[in-house]
Amino acid sequence: MINILVHGLGQNESSWDKVKELLEENKVEVETPNLFNLAKNYQLSYENLYKIFADYCNSFKEKLNIVGLSLGGILAIDYVNEYPEKVNSIILSGTPYEIPKSIITIQNIIYKFMPKKVFKQIGCSKKDLITLMDSMKNLTIPQKTPNIKCRTLIICGEREKNNINMKSAIKLNEVIKNSKFEIIKNAGHEVNIDNPKEFADVIYSFWKDD
Repeated sequence: MINILVHGLGQNESSWDKVKELLEENKVEVETPNLFNLAKNYQLSYENLYKIFADYCNSFKEKLNIVGLSLGGILAIDYVNEYPEKVNSIILSGTPYEIPKSIITIQNIIYKFMPKKVFKQIGCSKKDLITLMDSMKNLTIPQKTPNIKCRTLIICGEREKNNINMKSAIKLNEVIKNSKFEIIKNAGHEVNIDNPKEFADVIYSFWKDD
């Protein structure tokens, strides 16, 4: 079995460092791809990013356990829809049920006024990130979720209880048959950074029960 941790927008593979360290203490090996490095030779649209991610996943002969945070969760949903036979389980953290178009528009306006050095830290240019965000506005996640048959765990940070991300987590739990739902204490959207210890414990327990 191959275990893959997939970061979100505004993150890179190092965002998983502490979670990875804690899992490896339990003798669980994980892969942490940098999505933007994988896509560095391509125009950064969601369609291209998904194709590159799918090729990465398909490079492994074994079945996969995929943990996706936000963007990583969207990629996991698309992958398990296209290649259900390849996936043993998915964990979706901070993953939207529907794409909030108005929020993307506002976020892109904010990005335009941010210094370029901020984007270098995640390995993605300002222009590419804005292009990627725009390409995600018309994604159709709700149509894909009922098709998910593998073991699924939905994660949300406790500090998101009054916003759209908690509503999305509850909805995903409703529509993905037999999925489980966990709230991580003392964490917001970036659960892997805010509370890596509890997140790693939840991941380990979910995989161990398989």
